[in-house]
Amino acid sequence: MEIQLWRELLDPYQLAVDELLVKFNHIITEHRNRGLYSPIEFVDGRVKSIESILEKMCRKDVSMNDIEEKIEDIAGIRITCQFVEDIDRVVNIIKQRTDMKVKQEKDYINHMKASGYRSYHMIIVYPVNTIEGCREINAEIQIRTMAMNFWATIEHSLQYKYKENIPDYIQQKLMHASEAIIEIDKAMSDVRDEIMDAQNSHRKKENLVKDILNNIQNLYKVASKREVTRIQDEFYKVYQMDDMMQLQHFSKQLDIISEGYRAQSLQ
Repeated sequence: MEIQLWRELLDPYQLAVDELLVKFNHIITEHRNRGLYSPIEFVDGRVKSIESILEKMCRKDVSMNDIEEKIEDIAGIRITCQFVEDIDRVVNIIKQRTDMKVKQEKDYINHMKASGYRSYHMIIVYPVNTIEGCREINAEIQIRTMAMNFWATIEHSLQYKYKENIPDYIQQKLMHASEAIIEIDKAMSDVRDEIMDAQNSHRKKENLVKDILNNIQNLYKVASKREVTRIQDEFYKVYQMDDMMQLQHFSKQLDIISEGYRAQSLQ
């Protein structure tokens, strides 16, 4: 296959990855903007390299004509969660979406691979609009915790180095590490509520400070410099108290001041 034809083949898959990244990142943003905990911590994606595709074709005896049908992970999305419990939530979110259809699922979390690999895999059918019209293509979504992702990244590097023939002594160490990852995920789940409370408190404070600073910035357009400087100095004093209730009170008072200036501008 010529280079140009490879590009034509892979372009729709790059489009799918780009669109899916936007959509899954928006899920994170939407949760956090509403003050909710996001089951997705972060997401990344890639289109399989030509070399990786060729390698898989040889390994699975796939012909050029069957590439798109039999290699279902040309487009790949990896969703990383903080806790094991989040994985089921993400799976349900994907199943409920109308812009993608689940074709296949593989649960390597409850049914761990012999190597110690743990992750939840979904093959979806995703429509993309190209210059030749709408096409439905396959994409793989891998969902795992941060701890699982760390193990999988290391194991993938070793598979690449040893061409999938990792020496037994290294494989044993990987299995021990996988068992340790299971214990880490369990330990994190045990303190999940406390971690979530701490993160949500930090996020609420972060959003409140952002709103206050935007409000002060807007006051520069309508209030005197002296007045704005006074408000800004007062904000710094309140912020240093590290008291959420005081910060919320200051924000409400600032809203009243801003509303007063807005009312004056309408007269």
